[in-house]
Amino acid sequence: MTLSDEQVDTAGAPKTSLGTAAARNLSTTTKSAPQMQGISPRWLLRKLAWVEVDSGTYRVNRRLTHVVGDGRIEYIQTGSAVQVIPDELGELPALRTFTDTAALTALSQRFEQRSLAAGQVLAEFGNPVDEIVLVVHGKISKLGTGPYGDVTTLGMLGDGDQLGSQLLSDRASMWEYTAKAVTPCIVLVLGRGALEEFLAWTPALREHLEQGSTEPEPSGNKYGEAPVDIAAGHAGEAVLPSTYVAYDAAPREYEMSVAQTTLRVHTRVADLFSKPMDQTQQQLRLTVEELLERQEDDLLNNPDFGLLHNVAFSQRIQTRTGPPGPDDMDELLSRRRSTAFFLAHPKAIAAFRRECTSRGLYPADVDVDGKQHTAWRGVPVLPSNKIPISPEGTSSILAMRIGEDSSGVVGLRPGTLPDQHAPGLNVRFTGIDDRAVMSYLVSSYYSAAVLVPDALGVLENVELGR
Repeated sequence: MTLSDEQVDTAGAPKTSLGTAAARNLSTTTKSAPQMQGISPRWLLRKLAWVEVDSGTYRVNRRLTHVVGDGRIEYIQTGSAVQVIPDELGELPALRTFTDTAALTALSQRFEQRSLAAGQVLAEFGNPVDEIVLVVHGKISKLGTGPYGDVTTLGMLGDGDQLGSQLLSDRASMWEYTAKAVTPCIVLVLGRGALEEFLAWTPALREHLEQGSTEPEPSGNKYGEAPVDIAAGHAGEAVLPSTYVAYDAAPREYEMSVAQTTLRVHTRVADLFSKPMDQTQQQLRLTVEELLERQEDDLLNNPDFGLLHNVAFSQRIQTRTGPPGPDDMDELLSRRRSTAFFLAHPKAIAAFRRECTSRGLYPADVDVDGKQHTAWRGVPVLPSNKIPISPEGTSSILAMRIGEDSSGVVGLRPGTLPDQHAPGLNVRFTGIDDRAVMSYLVSSYYSAAVLVPDALGVLENVELGR
């Protein structure tokens, strides 16, 4: 009689006991629940202050925050899109006394948003001025020629500055310097052709430019907010000023974003293979985990409401030497009160610790929900692998104040939902098709809002590999 593989051992001798493969036919196995490598700690979702939005839309009302005459041009930032505030065009010398709001609004819409790479030349010395450039974010160097023919720096332009405004009053003007981007820049540009077309349809502005203008007196507080007249230090029955607090006439509104998928489970699988683990529940658990991962990614990277795209330009700073050092973290921390936490890619946290070690500094760890995390000045540095790393090996570090009461960053999600599975997430049975497949619609609703600009800051271009 020939023995089977199950009846002989590895040496070819007959076995004297039952093999494991045969034994499994009469036993069950001890098994784990289905595992998923893509599950991360999701610290942003855990630590963000959440606001329930029952109306489906959340409006952020702010005090009016632009004042003409302070020498800086200000902008409306909606995600990654930027538009100049129409009245702020009064910072251009030729438009300082022009008060036709409708014309300024129409002109502001003619500016085109552009992104410039470091080293890109905007204007060449001696060429005709053919566009007006408003610097939204970044640094631009004004270069000239020294007495011995060498290149000299005549000045630097930064956030809120402009160049080429002489095109409004002198169409034959020439560039008196070369303008070159020192860092990646975001600018708004109005070309000569668009300007000429606009003036042809706006005789009031054309006449104003021919007459010239005078410079107005600046007004407002140090934050650029519309002034509130207050008397102080007076005695007796002095006449008190009357005042009011001006609000932004067009506040930003946030609608709920949604991430959805349809979970499909065959009834035969659900009926026959759900012991000891419920197949439908395990399928749903992993689907929800994937939706929450996508939710955190959107809260950081969505071009409309993502936090990385909604940092005010005044709150974006650059590293001093490339890697994130203690000086950079101090600068980021000093930009706001009551910073709740930093958020960084794990590789950025490792780069920061290397910089500290090279200087003989050893940041203390702090306890966050029972886990030890790197901290700086007592503020935890929480990891998130959703913060992107550029092909050049650079990333960003966020710092934020959270909560409505602190005028900070808030997460937005609806209140109670039909068939709610978790806050802001519901699972709805949508039926069984003619192939006996059950379907469940799984939806997650969310968004995020920055209540005031200094609630959120970012350290940009953090080098990770040095």
